[in-house]
Amino acid sequence: MIELPETCVLAEQAEQTLVGKVIKSAVAGFKPHAFALYSGDPSAYNAMLAGKAVTGAGVGAGQDCWGFITQIFCDDMALGISTPIKYHAPGEKPPKSHQLLVEFTDGSHISCNVQMWGSMFCEPAADLDDPERFPNRNLPSPLEDAFDEAYFDKLWQNVKPNISAKGFLATEQRIPGVGNGVVQDILFNACLHPKRKLDTMNDRDRGLMFDSVKTTLKQMRDEGGRDTEKDLFNQNGGYKTILSKKTLAMPCPICGGGLTRQAFLGGNIYFCGICQPL
Repeated sequence: MIELPETCVLAEQAEQTLVGKVIKSAVAGFKPHAFALYSGDPSAYNAMLAGKAVTGAGVGAGQDCWGFITQIFCDDMALGISTPIKYHAPGEKPPKSHQLLVEFTDGSHISCNVQMWGSMFCEPAADLDDPERFPNRNLPSPLEDAFDEAYFDKLWQNVKPNISAKGFLATEQRIPGVGNGVVQDILFNACLHPKRKLDTMNDRDRGLMFDSVKTTLKQMRDEGGRDTEKDLFNQNGGYKTILSKKTLAMPCPICGGGLTRQAFLGGNIYFCGICQPL
């Protein structure tokens, strides 16, 4: 799943690069992938998209547990993509292996290759307003003013008090677009251990977590996404991750101590045991 900062970057780049292009063909499901999800029959995507012009792009909420996704509007249709998207300029050969390949009449392409899991939905744009199919559509993004401290406190009050910090922020898409990747730096900046339970935290800890959600995600977006992820043009983002596989061998930037990686809740967590005491 592409997380919120990179989704914002992809949507902005798609808006700048793809608007006005006309789709020549679309191939979905070319290489089977157990965790590639489509809406309806992927073999029907070409009939739904061929001849359509790209009219815009943006960030929208996906279905059920799918967080914020890159939306590419093609006349009356919309592509909702939660995977990496790559742009291939005219004359550049597209990849031979893909889960979605869209060719435009000018010879350019976009392609998607699912990493772990991801969705590539093709829907009538009008259906995106269906609250039964897209129940998360009206949830506020942490990058919006509507995601304020009062809203955050309601999320806090509606979970079991013994849930961990990572579990609260990064599971069940209670904050759409926030997953295991971005939560590492969010919790580091808040000086909170990923395994620490909410019922051990006071009002100050909750405030630090809220502030870090807002400021860390904004910085990640404003700097073009994280340096562990790629943008539309296959370039790494400009945000230098504090805690990631790229920094594990480095000392903590605050105290100089060693960083730790552990498996927890279906993925790896990174932390400094001194700055983020359990």
